[in-house]
Amino acid sequence: MSLITRLPRGTQDVLPEDSFKWQIAEQFIKDCALYYGFSEIRTPVFEHTELFLRSVGDTTDVVQKEMYTFNDKANRSITLRPEGTASTVRAFLEHGIYNSGLPSKLFYFDSCYRYEKPQSGRLREFHQFGAELFGAQDACADAEIILLANRIFSVLGINRNISLEINSIGCPVCRKNYQNALINYFKENLDSLCHTCKERLDKNPMRILDCKNPDCKAISENAPVILDFLCNDCQNHFDEVKSYLDNLNIKYIVNPKIVRGLDYYTRTVFEFIYPLDNVPITVCGGGRYDGLISELGGKPTPALGFGLGLERLIMIAQNDENSILSKAQAPTCDLYVIAMDKTFKLSALKLCEKVRSGKMSAQCDLLNKSLKAQMKYADKIGASFTMVIGENEIKNQKAIVKNMTSKETFEISIGDDFLKDFSYIYSHSL
Repeated sequence: MSLITRLPRGTQDVLPEDSFKWQIAEQFIKDCALYYGFSEIRTPVFEHTELFLRSVGDTTDVVQKEMYTFNDKANRSITLRPEGTASTVRAFLEHGIYNSGLPSKLFYFDSCYRYEKPQSGRLREFHQFGAELFGAQDACADAEIILLANRIFSVLGINRNISLEINSIGCPVCRKNYQNALINYFKENLDSLCHTCKERLDKNPMRILDCKNPDCKAISENAPVILDFLCNDCQNHFDEVKSYLDNLNIKYIVNPKIVRGLDYYTRTVFEFIYPLDNVPITVCGGGRYDGLISELGGKPTPALGFGLGLERLIMIAQNDENSILSKAQAPTCDLYVIAMDKTFKLSALKLCEKVRSGKMSAQCDLLNKSLKAQMKYADKIGASFTMVIGENEIKNQKAIVKNMTSKETFEISIGDDFLKDFSYIYSHSL
């Protein structure tokens, strides 16, 4: 077979043998969010480009190198969302969600798009779970958003190997002195910086700390750290965050190098790190962005949140022996009803519907297969039970159900009591 085309580079198909793991992970994550009082929001996959220019920051790699931006037929600049926070804030303001009372807690499962070099766990089309909390200034909110992420890892069974790293990048007031110190430091190494970082130096020197260029990373190792420049308010806030985490028995490492890749962050930033094949990768990252809502036209409102990459999470979880995904089994057919011939297909379909009404799975032949072929197919799909119906079964309203694992057989009514009888056999035989 010759395909017309293949999937674009940096994308992937999630096939049936893997999609059930996504469903399990997403359901556990959703349950955790609901336990913490978060409600789901769904936003468009594309927005006006200005939204991301003003929120993400025009000096970030995301805006400068990675956004999928195009003009639509009305010549408006449109961008596929590179992350979920900006769209959620836009919806929060546009629909007056704040009128329902604060704090406002929202979560989402978003597909996002960034044009970057594809690698393990990092694609051009990727998926995120995000949680955003609007209206809470207190350090208790920082602790709660971290608790939610930690809870997700704990429920999925991968928390033993994950470490939490935190930092404070201060507020616009205390960052001025820090940025001046960075400018003076990087000017001494100007010739060794990449072209992009040279342009960032005067506009936003903190972005240099997030550069992936090996030379820039090496220079940044000895750069001044923000923790030495925090104002009293930011220092007190950071101390309170650490105190909450200490008292909640959440282990963490203070990493003054964390700045995050988006410009809207203020004060607390954090990352959850997992050692995949002895290489640390960021599974989840977030923090405060107290200035973003006012930047996008709203009243000054404190806010914070995080994004969790689903591709990375599932890749990690299915390879971690402690994870529920490493032990998860794909759903199978509970009952396969085999029709002796075409005459009994309608009866088989009706019996399947009864099983399905009892919240169990059932299948029957759709291709006019022979009796032998149907039996092979039932075995191939891992049917837990099989049942053959033909002229005698319909006449007597009784059939034989076979447990495909133990090979035990049971006579069962296929009349009004069929669902009750099969439910009993199913629950007592597996």
